[in-house]
Amino acid sequence: MLGLMQERPLLISSLLEHAACYHADREIVSRTCEGRLRRDTYRTLAHRSRQLAHALIRMGVKPGDRVASLAWNTHRHLELYYAVSGIGAVLHTVNPRLFPEQLTYIINHAGAKVVMYDITFDKLVADLRPTLDHVKTYVALTDADHMAGMPEGSLCYEDLLAAEPTEFDWPVFDENTASGLCYTSGTTGNPKGVLYSHRSTLLHAMMLCQVDGLALSSRDATLLCVPLFHVNAWGVPYGSPLCGAKLVLPGPNLDGKSLYELAKTEGCTFSLGVPTVWMGFLDHIEKTGADAKSELMMQRLIVGGSAAPKSLMRKLDDLGIHAFQAWGMSETGPVATVAHALPKHDALSEEARFDLRCMGGRPMFGVELRLIDDEGRVLAHDGDTPGELQVRGPWVTSGYFGGEGTGPDAEGWFSTGDIATVDPDGFVRITDRAKDVIKSGGEWISSIDLEDAAMRHPQVAEAAVVGVPHPRWQERPLLVVVPKGDAPDKAALRDFLTDYVARWWLPDDVVFVDELPHTATGKLQKMVLRKAYAEYVLPDVATGNRGAAE
Repeated sequence: MLGLMQERPLLISSLLEHAACYHADREIVSRTCEGRLRRDTYRTLAHRSRQLAHALIRMGVKPGDRVASLAWNTHRHLELYYAVSGIGAVLHTVNPRLFPEQLTYIINHAGAKVVMYDITFDKLVADLRPTLDHVKTYVALTDADHMAGMPEGSLCYEDLLAAEPTEFDWPVFDENTASGLCYTSGTTGNPKGVLYSHRSTLLHAMMLCQVDGLALSSRDATLLCVPLFHVNAWGVPYGSPLCGAKLVLPGPNLDGKSLYELAKTEGCTFSLGVPTVWMGFLDHIEKTGADAKSELMMQRLIVGGSAAPKSLMRKLDDLGIHAFQAWGMSETGPVATVAHALPKHDALSEEARFDLRCMGGRPMFGVELRLIDDEGRVLAHDGDTPGELQVRGPWVTSGYFGGEGTGPDAEGWFSTGDIATVDPDGFVRITDRAKDVIKSGGEWISSIDLEDAAMRHPQVAEAAVVGVPHPRWQERPLLVVVPKGDAPDKAALRDFLTDYVARWWLPDDVVFVDELPHTATGKLQKMVLRKAYAEYVLPDVATGNRGAAE
């Protein structure tokens, strides 16, 4: 017997119309690429998204067509999120920080017919244009006053909208229709496309608004530091209209000073971003002596995208900001786990509760986890046994766009490539990427834990650990450090680490560099470091000593 309930498809356009009706006056504040600060509401977002929907159809965009964006976090990019998907087309958010060759590959692989770009990318678009096989239309996301110098033949976004009505009947279609296309960062091989659906996007947005999700609510003013081109800004552009949260979009200015000023003037209570963003934020506070405790209303902050050093989390905590981690990836839609303590943890010490917040977190409803060993055997969730983390759920990918790469197994389990432990309560602790873990003398050394320990040193600004060849131990850790001011003494730094890691984990050498390589999304490029130090000769190997592993 089937239930007698209405079947209404879960469509992204319903988020917009809900917000326009029930959160109409809630603000969307945007730093534009033209430089000014613009104030909109969910009512005006709906009006302008409807105008854009008309304009897209007039341009010949049909259901299933890919519309690429090269844009920052602005009100116009947000409008694309709703208009493009709302008419049944697919918004293909492209990371403009990638190399031109990668951009050409991604846009061509996606088959985008339209490219909509911010004026800061005019030269990039002009350079890419001859290499793009399928693009017929280019739209500059600006007004007529700023069209000078844009690539020839580009249409003016504001002119397109001005010619259209503010009313539009959103089409109704299957909720499994594709809505967005994001490409992985491509650390190995070509980037791969993850194709989201309306259903997966709405289910994910609903969970973000749960207390055990991001606890996003109408009381929040969110400073959105995660780029809209990075995995749908972790779903916040969809969760915010669902609950009526104020959105503050920083545009192209993601430096510490700009973010601090926006957080202060707009009364932001919540934010989220990768560790490098918060390093810049804290660096601004440290250099200027800003009184963050009295000037900011920030209550909580999520650090994600890559493992956050505990020293970073502690500094945020010292400012009165409840910092915690979330874990996910492009293939998990993206948020899968969030580090919220359970009531049973209230009795723990403050330090123990802080450690929980620095873990990957527990799965939100809908996400299943398991660990497997090298032979594919399922491992215990005992908090101690490491294995490769696998996931499945209604917003986990079932395969890559174009059939590239390796998708889930026959039972739906997707291998993340992360090495982790899971405790009986479901708390995930990512110990390393499978390709980054250091195998020394038959034992594993976590590069993440070593990096975290090094970052506690007052003279270390950033740290990375890679395994380098060793004739006896197979691999030994090499610590690569960006110093803060004068470089610390190598021996003293190794002694400092003994308070945090086992002696046999200690790096066999330390190298000081001016900067570390990062991906376009702010992650450390371990692959680049491994290549750079592939033939590095450790001191004990050069001298014939027995080595640090003993």
